[in-house]
Amino acid sequence: MSTPEGQVRRRLSRAAAPAAGPGRAEAGLAARGRGPVVAVTGAARGLGHALTVRLASSARVARVVAIDDHRGDVTGVTWRVVDVRDPALAGRLAGVDVVVHTDLDMAPDSDFRARRAFNVRGAQTVLTAAAAGRVGRVVLVTSSMVYGARPDNPVPLDEAAPLGADPDGGVVGDMLEIEQLAHRSARTHLGMAVTVVRPAALVGEGVETMVTRHFEAPRLLTVKGCAPRWQFCHSDDLVSALELAAAGVVSGEFAVGCDGWLEQEEVA
Repeated sequence: MSTPEGQVRRRLSRAAAPAAGPGRAEAGLAARGRGPVVAVTGAARGLGHALTVRLASSARVARVVAIDDHRGDVTGVTWRVVDVRDPALAGRLAGVDVVVHTDLDMAPDSDFRARRAFNVRGAQTVLTAAAAGRVGRVVLVTSSMVYGARPDNPVPLDEAAPLGADPDGGVVGDMLEIEQLAHRSARTHLGMAVTVVRPAALVGEGVETMVTRHFEAPRLLTVKGCAPRWQFCHSDDLVSALELAAAGVVSGEFAVGCDGWLEQEEVA
């Protein structure tokens, strides 16, 4: 059975269409003639830290609000300390046009119950708080693994394919629940756009997942009779994609990864 990361091929430039029509935030920004004020959750560490650094120097945004449960080391941004699961988050989003939610627990050693509670409750609170604060757009990060690893999946698998992953107790199950929250929010909060970004297997400095752990083994394990194909997304490229999503250059639901894939023999 091929991994879903090896079945999602399309590059961001081809996969993500430009935002269709101005929403509530976009119309206001156009009238003011500037980029959006963007809040990043999980800004003190990992992906959120890298994105906050990028946005702090980006000409695409007007100002950056960094949100985490502690103050980080990024300068040139406005820090607001709050747990993303706390309903008080709504008050911290004053003046924000776009929220990029990166505060996720993807650690392979996390207790699955605690991880599920953190990931799902965090995304739910962000969506609710953003709607209450009249934020125009929320950008959520899930994973290409939500497409599911099926033996009959075409290669490449179109990003518009239905989500076929099994809702298990792992990280994939977390991501599927977040996707469901995104769909419900789009129907409930009609004035707020929701963008979903699905990176392929993430690699890069400081990234530790089940996939990166797999490559630490003396040999790569495979299922007999299968020929896995692999596709990866460097964390720097995901940051670039999130910058475009925050600026409203791309929208909707899209996958992010390199163009093409590697056969198992090439990876080995």
